[in-house]
Amino acid sequence: MDQKWLASLQEKTGRSLEEWLKLVKKFAPPTEKERRDWLKSAGWIAQRAAGKGDDFGDPQAYLRAAQQYVEAMFSGDKAALRPIYDTLLKLGLGLGKDVKACPCQTMVPLYRTHVFAQIKPTTRTRIDLGFALGARPAEGRLIDTGGHAKKDRITHRIPISSLAEIDDEVKKWLRTAFEEDR
Repeated sequence: MDQKWLASLQEKTGRSLEEWLKLVKKFAPPTEKERRDWLKSAGWIAQRAAGKGDDFGDPQAYLRAAQQYVEAMFSGDKAALRPIYDTLLKLGLGLGKDVKACPCQTMVPLYRTHVFAQIKPTTRTRIDLGFALGARPAEGRLIDTGGHAKKDRITHRIPISSLAEIDDEVKKWLRTAFEEDR
């Protein structure tokens, strides 16, 4: 499979592997993760140049797509998670007039200046409510995701499988993440 991919790289991109490696070393960021993200953004530009991926260029198209993302996330085996999602979304948006939700295909980030939390249906029976809480130690139901070490924005999470689990502890960490996003 790799050989087939290498053989078609020149034809598909106009560059050989060696040319791509030189380009990446010269222009891309230094770490592997940053380089991966950089190459993904280049793919997005190529899509747009080909007339694809316009969902995010037109606000109305994005709003239609976002609604479909949420519907798809909470359909089928995950349909029972919808009331949990709706409650978490309402809590998050209720933290301040500047809070926005930006649904993606696999999660719904909450942000003001930066993403401070995310709602993610992780399994068919559980939503993980993720938080941007920096390097603080985990306590109570709060789980360290390893995100701080990986330089990810979301550093902690609380798994939620029922409406009853949306308690004062969940609300406390959601508020803390919101307040620390300045």
